[in-house]
Amino acid sequence: MSPNEFELIRRYFWGLGGGAVIRLGIGDDAALLDLPPGEVLVTSVDTLVEGVHYPEDTFPEDVGYRALAVAASDLAAMGASPLACTLALTLPAPDELWLQAFSEGLAQACADCRLPLAGGDTTRGPATVITVQVFGACPANAVLRRDGARPGDQVCVSGTVGDAAAALAILEERWHPGPEAAAALLERFHRPAARLALGEHLRGVATAAIDVSDGLLADLGHVAAASGVAIALASESLPLSPAVAAAGERGRAWALGGGDDYELAFTLPAGAVPPEGCTRIGEVCEGAGLSVDGEPADASGYRHF
Repeated sequence: MSPNEFELIRRYFWGLGGGAVIRLGIGDDAALLDLPPGEVLVTSVDTLVEGVHYPEDTFPEDVGYRALAVAASDLAAMGASPLACTLALTLPAPDELWLQAFSEGLAQACADCRLPLAGGDTTRGPATVITVQVFGACPANAVLRRDGARPGDQVCVSGTVGDAAAALAILEERWHPGPEAAAALLERFHRPAARLALGEHLRGVATAAIDVSDGLLADLGHVAAASGVAIALASESLPLSPAVAAAGERGRAWALGGGDDYELAFTLPAGAVPPEGCTRIGEVCEGAGLSVDGEPADASGYRHF
């Protein structure tokens, strides 16, 4: 007999719920979280669909890790400190080997992102669908938003960009780099790092911020539109990993248009020094839209529909 949903929750997810801010967690109708005094609640939700947001043959432990990390990246973009998360899981059948590996990857992400599991739901459906909601807290006057960029600000990005798009090219067999480069890029795709510590550091420093999920141009386009400004980028300043840099023009296209890097793109006042591990890639100007090396740029990025 297949285990019911309560047995699955108890077997694979019960142990992920410990956290100082969780007053009441897994096992009741709803969770209770303690919000730090003087702070606002920051929340975001992300859904991953098998075969759409990750290949069907992805290792389940990587699926579990990625599901939480991409949601946690939204907290980082707002400068929020992590509190807890919830999980809604739809499965065609209760595959216990898959669930064991998935829960192990999720547990690692919970630890890395400081987001204990406070509750959720499991249900049967025609496809594997994973929805993660994350909760964070931030002083009300220090939340990072998209609408604060001003002419004269610097435009910066953390880490390297284009790695996830390069990894997707490997997975789709459109590109075949050496084994070491491929392994590093695939790790970046399957196990993205939510830049939570950087987001907290940027409170009161950055004028605007966003995470790079749909592509650097697309996401900076959101900042430009929300702030009522133009953004000018210099392609020679883009921080690229060695493998992406070696791909030449294709690598440059991945860096500008590829999504799923989950780095932070943000703007700083002209005199501010970018944090360690971050690179100045352009500036905020009067006007509207984006440009790269003085030429208008397409900021359409990834579209779900």
